[in-house]
Amino acid sequence: MTVEDSYAVQQLWRRRNEEAGRTLVGRKIGLTSKAMQDATGITEPDYGAIFDDMILETGCSVEWDQYTHPRVEVELAFVLKEGLKGPGVTIFDVLKATDYVVPALEILDSRIEMEGRTIVDTISDNAAMGAMVIGGNPVKPDAVDLRWVSAILYKNQTVEETGVAAGVLDHPANGVHWLANKIAAHGDSLKAGDIILAGSFTRPLWVHKGDTVHADYGPLGSVTCRFE
Repeated sequence: MTVEDSYAVQQLWRRRNEEAGRTLVGRKIGLTSKAMQDATGITEPDYGAIFDDMILETGCSVEWDQYTHPRVEVELAFVLKEGLKGPGVTIFDVLKATDYVVPALEILDSRIEMEGRTIVDTISDNAAMGAMVIGGNPVKPDAVDLRWVSAILYKNQTVEETGVAAGVLDHPANGVHWLANKIAAHGDSLKAGDIILAGSFTRPLWVHKGDTVHADYGPLGSVTCRFE
């Protein structure tokens, strides 16, 4: 099985969900940081679909049983005001097309065996996308140095992970232009209003029933959720 085969599987799954009434509202980019690549043993980025019912707001209660032993990651989400169509999209095109950037948590929902998995397994599994929680302070892309956005990730009031957004391909916007160019080869493009999860800059954090997760992004505010 090739990478292109696995994206074909993902596209079929996406089409079936859209036919069932779900609305595509964006994409997630995975495996963009060295931390995540080391954690999974996979050395190239991937992407998956985000549907409208996957977006949650900070302070929410999350039903743990809805997922396959979920994990949590710290990310930045880009909300586009203009579309991006590859090939040839650059980081400057991404920054120009971005309306604002907002802190987020990604809830991973890997529906495959963890041991021995490869990139084709992960892509076929919609890049392990389960849901996302958004919160904090939305900022314009030129209002802060996005490379130096940092976060402290707590589980039950204990610091579990810390990270800096430059861990995502040296600049989180680099993931977005990689995505725009990658999906162009599949006849697709990013649309105005799309939400793009740019990739984690911490390792994935396992969570259990009863756990509270809190990510402190400093000046950009915080995002929190509890697993019930």
